[in-house]
Amino acid sequence: MIIDSLFTHLLFTILFSFLIGLELRAYKLKFHSEDILFFGTARTFTFVGILGFILYKIEPVNFSVYIVGFLGITFLFSLFYKKLLEEKEHSIVLYLVLLIVYSFGPLSNLFPLWLTSLVFVLTIFLLNAKKKILNFNMQINIYEFETLGKMVLLSAVVLPLLPEEKIIPYLGISLYKIWLTVVVISGISYAGYLVQKYLFPSKGIFLTGLIGGTYSSTATTVVLSKKAQTLEANHIITASIIAATTMMYIRILIISYIFNFEVAKTILFPFVFFIFLTIIVTYIYYKKASTTTNNITIKDTNPLELGTAFIFAILFIMTMLVTNYVIENFGTNGLRFLSSIIGFADIDPFILSLLTGKYSIEPVQTASAIIIASGSNNILKAIYTLWFGKDKTFSSFILLMILGILTILVGFFL
Repeated sequence: MIIDSLFTHLLFTILFSFLIGLELRAYKLKFHSEDILFFGTARTFTFVGILGFILYKIEPVNFSVYIVGFLGITFLFSLFYKKLLEEKEHSIVLYLVLLIVYSFGPLSNLFPLWLTSLVFVLTIFLLNAKKKILNFNMQINIYEFETLGKMVLLSAVVLPLLPEEKIIPYLGISLYKIWLTVVVISGISYAGYLVQKYLFPSKGIFLTGLIGGTYSSTATTVVLSKKAQTLEANHIITASIIAATTMMYIRILIISYIFNFEVAKTILFPFVFFIFLTIIVTYIYYKKASTTTNNITIKDTNPLELGTAFIFAILFIMTMLVTNYVIENFGTNGLRFLSSIIGFADIDPFILSLLTGKYSIEPVQTASAIIIASGSNNILKAIYTLWFGKDKTFSSFILLMILGILTILVGFFL
C-alpha cells in the first residue's frame, strides 16, 4: 500500500511537471520569439519536479535537504537571470513556475491530490491567460478598492462581532441576523454592480434590464421608461422591462431560500410560474424588436455606501416593528393589506423582515404576504412606465398591471 501511494504521488509529480514544461514551451512561442533565452525545456522541468520529490522524501521532517535543493535552484536561476538582464530581457515568471514545479513533491505527499491538481490547473490557466489579462483593460479607479474594502468590512469584520444568541425584545431577532440581511442584500447588489460596470460597460438596452433587475427592478424600470422617450417605437424596451421583473422574482426566491427554507418551498411553484411567464413574454417582445445599437447607462452608484447599509438596517427594524404590530392586532388580513401597501415602497426590508422574524403566523401566510408585496410592486412599476415613458411604454404598462394583479390574486388565494 505504501509503495502504491509513493508511486501515485511520484507519477502525479512527473506528469504535472512535464505538462507545465510543455506549456512553458508553448508560452515561449506564443508571447516571445523563438531565439529568446529560456530556462530549460519540458525535460528540465520534469527533472526539477522529480528532484523536489526525492529531496523531500530524504528528510521529510524538517525539510533540510529540500531547502538546500531550493537554494541551489535559486542560485542557478540567478545566474540565468543575470544573463537575461544583460540581454535587456527580464521576467520572474519562469522562476515562480519553477518553484511551483519544485513544490509538487511535498504537495503531493502532504496534502490530498486535488490540491496539487488545482495548483497545476491554476498555473496552466495563468500562463495561458497572459494576453487576456493584459487586454482586460477595466480602468479600475482607486475608489473600487474602497468599495471592495466596504464589502469586507460589512461581511468579515462587522458581522462576526455581532451577538448571534441575544434576541432583541419584541423583534425576536438578533443583531447578527439583522446585519446578515444587510450583507446578503449588499452582496447581491455588489455582484450586479460589478457585472454591469466591468463585464458590460457599454451594454445594450436589454442587458440593462437583465442586469439592473438583479438589484433593483424598480429603478431599472424608471431608467428604461425614460430612455423610451428618446427612441423610436421599439419592443426592446418592453422586453427589457419585463426581463428586469423576471430578475426580481428570481432574486426574491434566492433570498427566501437563504433565510427561510419553508417559505421558499411555499413560494417556489408560484414564482417559477411567474418566472417562466415573464421569460416567455420577454422572448416574444425581444423577437419582435427591431435591431438596435443604442446603449444605455444606469447611474454609476456605489451599492455599498455605508450610509445606505445603515439606512437599510433601520428600515428593516422599522418594518419588523410595523409588521409585528399589524400581525398582533389585525392578524392575517392586516398583513395582507400591509403587503399590498408596502409594495409601493422598497419591498426588500419588508420581505426580509417576514423571512427572518418570529411571527405568530404560518409559513404559508408569510409566503402569501411576500407574493402580494411583489405583485403591488409590479403595479408601482406599471405606473412608473406610464408616467416616464408615456405612450412609448404603454405595452409595458399593460403587461406589468396584468402581472401585478395576477400576482396579488395568487397571493390572496394561496
